[in-house]
Amino acid sequence: MRILITNNTLGSRAGSELYVRDIALALLKRGHQPIAYSSMLGAVAEELRMATIPVIDDLASLALAPDIIHGQHHLDAMAAMLHFPDTPAIYFCHGWIPWEEMAPEFPTIRRYIAVDDLCVERLHSTQGIAPERIRVIRNFVDLERFKLHAPLPVKPRRALVFSNYVGEGDILSNLRQACTARGIELDLIGLASGHSENQPERILGQYDIVFAKARCALEALASGTAVIVCDAAGLGEMVTPDNYETLRRLNFGIRCLRNPLSPDLIGKELDRYDAAQSREVSLRVRAEAGIEDAIDLLLNTYQEAIAEPCERLLSKESFLMPASRYLWRVANAIKVRSPTTARALTEAEAVSAAARARAEQAEHHLAEQKLQLVQLDAALSEQRQKVTEVNSALSEQQQNVALIGAALFEQRQRSDLLEQERWQHESLKHAISQRDDEITAMKQAASQRDDEISAMKQALSRYESEITAIRRSTLWPLVNGLYRLKERLWNTPMAALKARKAR
Repeated sequence: MRILITNNTLGSRAGSELYVRDIALALLKRGHQPIAYSSMLGAVAEELRMATIPVIDDLASLALAPDIIHGQHHLDAMAAMLHFPDTPAIYFCHGWIPWEEMAPEFPTIRRYIAVDDLCVERLHSTQGIAPERIRVIRNFVDLERFKLHAPLPVKPRRALVFSNYVGEGDILSNLRQACTARGIELDLIGLASGHSENQPERILGQYDIVFAKARCALEALASGTAVIVCDAAGLGEMVTPDNYETLRRLNFGIRCLRNPLSPDLIGKELDRYDAAQSREVSLRVRAEAGIEDAIDLLLNTYQEAIAEPCERLLSKESFLMPASRYLWRVANAIKVRSPTTARALTEAEAVSAAARARAEQAEHHLAEQKLQLVQLDAALSEQRQKVTEVNSALSEQQQNVALIGAALFEQRQRSDLLEQERWQHESLKHAISQRDDEITAMKQAASQRDDEISAMKQALSRYESEITAIRRSTLWPLVNGLYRLKERLWNTPMAALKARKAR
């Protein structure tokens, strides 16, 4: 497939110039025939020629018509589409602000391509392009050039400003002040500083944090660094897994740069540095933002444009009205954009866009604060209700505490009675123990008496035995007779004596 790619210039190493270089090299690698056209050539044109890609600044030098025109920047794109009126075209919009990105309405344009959501908004909201004619092909990274470097340190040590628009001045001074306060060394590369780097992939891995926007931010992320979205127009956020999708859809561009570049705000973003989160973002970029996927989408779009029916191209005269309207749109702008005023106008547009972005941000913050105020009122009302409920619960708890206190007092009284009963029980046990001891002693005494009685019974038994023996002896009658004789002899005189004394 022969593909004619147009661009405003092919001079300095800026965003759209490098975009042309990268897609031309990728298309050549896949066996297609890219041709680069611009009315202003330079260093990037030489890179393309060295890679054997044809580069022209005069369309008349191209004898064979291309199969598709890949249009970027309306002046050069319109020149190509008018020169090859039978060739279908697609038109790319790379930015919200630049005048060169204005989209012409021309019959041979089959598709309009936006690189982010803001460009989509510019096409259908300010230039009347029907949404169904718009496709989105987001910016990409050549992953073979930008390798993933070693994991970041826990604490950042080196930072880089990677921008063509930041030079020596207040912006760099504020960035350096915030970095120095945190022990971070800061370097700067880019056209405005006079330190342009032709091969940024060689040095990005030497830094822990990169301040950049758009393409530069995406390349730094793919290299494994932490990125704070930042440029001369303003300050954005540290890219994290939570905000990556939103920032990516905006191409890390102008709408992301809503804050002023003050040391305090820069410092807040530096303090959000998290090596693990930055690594997660880098791996995601490498998984979904490689150039090969973008080239697949681009080739599919080329094929759609070529295959689309051409009912509306009835004659070459049908080009005249769109071409006239296009010239009318650009006439006044061309008249005021002299070489001496073009840069100032671009800077003024950038400042105006930044101011609008800040105004939008202020309105957004105000709306958020109003919403927060409503939410706070609702929360306050809810808290008041909760306080009432808590007070009611507290009153109930106090009643419960009083009941518990009364129950506790009753329990203490019962405890005292139980303690008294326990003491009496212990005293009774002690008395019973003493009585048991006395009974034991009495039992022991009784046992001794029983032993004594038993001994006496034994002695009595012996006596009885002896008496029995005596009575059985032959002398017993003699002794008994003597006893009775003695009794008579004794008792009779005594009785007479007692009688005389009685008289």
